[in-house]
Parts: sequence; C-alpha cells; structure tokens
Amino acid sequence: MAEETPPETFPAPRPARVPGEVLAFILSLIWFGFLVAAFYVLGGRGMVIADALGLVVVALAVFLPVALIWLAVLVLRAARQMRDESARLQASVEAMRRGWIRQQQAAGLALKPTVEAKLDAIAEAQRKTESALTMFTTRRGPRLDALRGLAATAGPATATAATTGTATTEQAQPVLALENPLQPPAPLDAADLVRALNFPDNEDDAEGFAALRRALTDHPTAELLRAAQSVLSALAEEGIYMDDLRPDRARPEQWRAFAQGARGPSVAALGGVRDRSCLALTSGRMRGDPAFRDTAHRFLRAFDRRFAAFEAEASDAEIVQLADTRSARAFMLLGRVSGVFG
Repeated sequence: MAEETPPETFPAPRPARVPGEVLAFILSLIWFGFLVAAFYVLGGRGMVIADALGLVVVALAVFLPVALIWLAVLVLRAARQMRDESARLQASVEAMRRGWIRQQQAAGLALKPTVEAKLDAIAEAQRKTESALTMFTTRRGPRLDALRGLAATAGPATATAATTGTATTEQAQPVLALENPLQPPAPLDAADLVRALNFPDNEDDAEGFAALRRALTDHPTAELLRAAQSVLSALAEEGIYMDDLRPDRARPEQWRAFAQGARGPSVAALGGVRDRSCLALTSGRMRGDPAFRDTAHRFLRAFDRRFAAFEAEASDAEIVQLADTRSARAFMLLGRVSGVFG
C-alpha cells in the first residue's frame, strides 16, 4: 500500500498590521495641526501673508507633504500586494512540482518491483543451470572409479569387462544439449543489444524480457546492464527518468569518433542533455553520494568498453537506435556531469 503523503501547506498569512491609510490620515492630521499652530503663532506676532509668492509657498507647504505621504502609502501597499502574490505563486509552483515528482516516483516504483523480479528470476535460472552443469561434470569421474573398484573386487575378468563396457558406454553416449561454460557464448545480435539497453517498457513486454535474457548471457553486456540498472534506479530516486529527457541528437560519426578514443570539442555533442534541473540534481548526487559516484563511474566505463566493441560492427542506423535507449541517455547525462565529453 502506497504511503500517504501529507497535503501541501501554503505559507500562513501574516499577522494583521495597521493599514497604511489610517497611518496616512493620522500623519496628515498632525501636519495640519502643526500648520494651524504655526499660523496662530505668526498671527499673534502681527505677521500676515500679503503677496502671491507667500500664498504659493503656503500652498506648497500645506499640500506637498500630504501628497508625498499618500504617495508613499500607495507605493507601499502596491509593493505589499505584489510580495504576497509572489509568495502565493511560488508556493503553488512548488506544490505542483512536488506533486509531479511524487507521481513520477510512484509510476517508477510501480514498475521497478516487476522488472527486478523478472531480472532476479533470470539470474536464478542462470545460477541453477550453472549448478546443474557443475554437478554433472564433477559426478561422472567418481561414478566411473566406483564401477572400476567394484569390478576389481569381483575378479580380473569381470573388472576388464566392466571397464571396457563403461568405456564403450561413454563413447556411445551422445553429448547432452547443455551449454558448455568453457565455450564462449554466441555473438549477441545488435537488435537484442539495443532492446536490452532500453530495458522492458512494462511487465507485458515479452520481447524486451527475451532480449534482456539473451543479453545477460554475454558477460560484458551483463556487466553493463547491471550497472545501468543501478544508475537508473538511483536517478529515479531523484525524480529523473530517462523517458522525460529529450537530449540533442549527435551524428553517428561523432559516436564512432568517441568509440575510437576521440575526446574534446569533436565529441562534445554527445553530452546533449540540456535540462538544467536534471543536471543540477545529478551533479548534487554525484558530489554528495560516494556510492552513487562509484556506480556512475563503473557504468561509464562499462558503456565505453561495450560501445567500442559494438561500433566496430554496427551500422549508422544501429548506432542511432542505441543512442536513443534509456542506458545511452543515462550515459549522456552522467558523461556531461562528469566532464567525459570535454
């Protein structure tokens, strides 16, 4: 059962403050009171304002401070409203971003147990096959020695017959149709490699799991797939999914140059991931998590080695298909963060 997440909380409203209009009204009254007192004192001394210049000065002295006070009040009120609206908008955007990340994580966690169960079943079947081969090869020798010892106790003639009969049986016995661990596996088809590096889309992707099963029989590819699975799972914990990335496409000749050892500006187009949030989250995880950093470097080395072997026999179309897989996108993201492409 999915863990319930608490509802998003928005910033609490600020405590009530004295309205700016009331403060402006009080200051205006104080100013008018000050003017009345000043005129009263001046009138008591026999001083009067008789000319036009004096009236202008008086008008400015009366109304200009009041106008400035009210203008300041209006500006402060507009600034406060814009600040509150900006805070509400930021809270809404943050709530939407967290909800989207939780939704993506829920979708990834729903698919992850199924894929891991399939991979565990494939690995278990492979271990059982290797165990059966080991038991078969180690038990034939002791069984033959036991037969020879039993025949020796029965007499020389019986021993000779038993030994000869056993040898004849061994020569006539057909070779069992089991994979010989000492022989190299059959070359992996390019289409199977591409499909395996993209991983199954869902639990119903039978072709994807079949290609993944065939790819696990090739040791370099199996090493790459395990490293890619660890990297993709760690990136999913940060809300980074390869299906959401839209990297810039590099030309096949740039991929070939990278496989042949080129570095620097000539292959910089391989780091085509431009999503700043994904780059920032991945860079932060690389700096703060040594285990993830080691896993990422192991994945980069495994992908480099396997792609170098793949490039020697692949066509341009097959290179383009491999570059669009989930593993290749993870390679482009981690390579850009690690500075692999120069």
